[in-house]
Amino acid sequence: MSVANVIRVMIAEDHNLVRKGIKGLISKEEDIEVVAEAENGEAVIGWLGSVEVDLILMDIKMPITDGISATERVKKMFPKVQVLGLSMFEEDSFITKMLSAGASGYILKTTNREELLEGIRTVAAGGTFFPKEVSEIIMSKYLRKESGKARDRFPEQVDLTEREMDVLKLIADEFTNKEIGDKLFISPRTVDSHRRNIMQKLGVKNTAGLVKYASMKNII
Repeated sequence: MSVANVIRVMIAEDHNLVRKGIKGLISKEEDIEVVAEAENGEAVIGWLGSVEVDLILMDIKMPITDGISATERVKKMFPKVQVLGLSMFEEDSFITKMLSAGASGYILKTTNREELLEGIRTVAAGGTFFPKEVSEIIMSKYLRKESGKARDRFPEQVDLTEREMDVLKLIADEFTNKEIGDKLFISPRTVDSHRRNIMQKLGVKNTAGLVKYASMKNII
C-alpha cells in the first residue's frame, strides 16, 4: 500500500468506455486513486516502470498481450503488485489460468459497485477475493482435480483456534470478508488476517486450498 493508505489502481481494459466507467465508479472513494489506464498488456508493463501501483484491475481479453500473459509478467517483474482479474467470462478455464498466472482474485464485469470495491480493498490488502458465482466454478473444478491428492498436502496436525475454525467454515460456505465480519462482529481486515493465518498453518496459497481442507475435514 502507498502513502496515507490510498490504494493506487491501474485499470487494464481495452474498451475505452468500460475503462472510463470503472474509473468513474472507483475514483469517488477517498482510499482509492486511479493512477494509470492501459489498453493492453504491453501498456501495463510500460506503466509499471514509471508509476507506483498497488493493484491492477486486469481484463483477460486484450490485444497484443492478453491479461493472463500480462499477469505472469507483472508477478515476475513486480511481485508486490496485486492483480484482480476482471472479465465477462465465467468459464473455469479462464478463471484457473488467471489464478495460475498470479492473480489474487477474479471478478465479473457484471458485478455491482460494492462488490468491486470490496474486491479491490481485499486484494490490495494481500487477501484473495472471489464472488460467490466465481467461487462455485473454481472450487468445483479444483476439488474434483485435487481430491485424490488432498491428504498428502496438509500437515498431519493443524492447530486452528476456535475463531479460525469459525472463519474457515464461513469461507467454505462462500461468505465474503464483509459478511463473515458481520456474522462474527469483527472487521473485514481482521477476517483477512485470520484467513492469512489459516492459510499459513495449512500451507496453502489460496481460498481453493482452504475449501479443500474444509471439505476433507467435513467442516462444510
